Amino acid sequence: MTTINTIEDLIRLLDENPQWAEALRVRLLTRELIELPARFAGFAAETTARFDRLESQFISFAAETNERFAQIDQRFAQVDQRFDRIDSVLERIQTDLGYMRGAHARNAAMENASAIARAMGLQRVRTLNRDELWEMTDQADTSTLGAGELDSFHRADLVMEAVSAAGLSCYVAVEVSFTVNGRDTTRAVRNAELLTSFTGRPAYAAVAGLRTDNRVQATLDSGSVFWYEIDASDLQAE
Repeated sequence: MTTINTIEDLIRLLDENPQWAEALRVRLLTRELIELPARFAGFAAETTARFDRLESQFISFAAETNERFAQIDQRFAQVDQRFDRIDSVLERIQTDLGYMRGAHARNAAMENASAIARAMGLQRVRTLNRDELWEMTDQADTSTLGAGELDSFHRADLVMEAVSAAGLSCYVAVEVSFTVNGRDTTRAVRNAELLTSFTGRPAYAAVAGLRTDNRVQATLDSGSVFWYEIDASDLQAE
């Protein structure tokens, strides 16, 4: 007969007789609690498998998404290239239109040369061509002028010989643009000064166009450069 006086005696007996420990466990615990470790292990294994599948699916989704974004980036790059080509074409068109507008404005100024002179209180005698401008510089001392200044003078938009109301011979240097800006006023003043230097006669600066840049208004108001507004109808094709 086994006598159990203390808890230690009980634990020792259970350790010495595992079947007793199992029988006691069954008596004390429900079947669910007994099977819980095994069930938890199965749950943990299933959960791990599910996470593995989710991870695999996420990696596949991420790879597919990255590929789609790469395709989108490529398409945007192609669109950017197309816009660059369109911008280049538009820039060329704008440049060409600028040349055409400038040419129309110069033609209109040439046709209105007498009107420009009259607006300045002068009488046009004739319009000088480029050959005459070259001859003028050939006969003058141009040693202090740079090649660029001479070339710009030879390419003056309009140079007229005129007479004042008092019958004095003079010249008019006209620069023409669709929109007159500071470059035009500067060239007109410089060409007028060169005409006086080359011929010894008075010369006046003028600009002609459909409109002016606001930044040249002070120069025009000062009277140093005469402003002639070309009528828009003069640019229309007949």
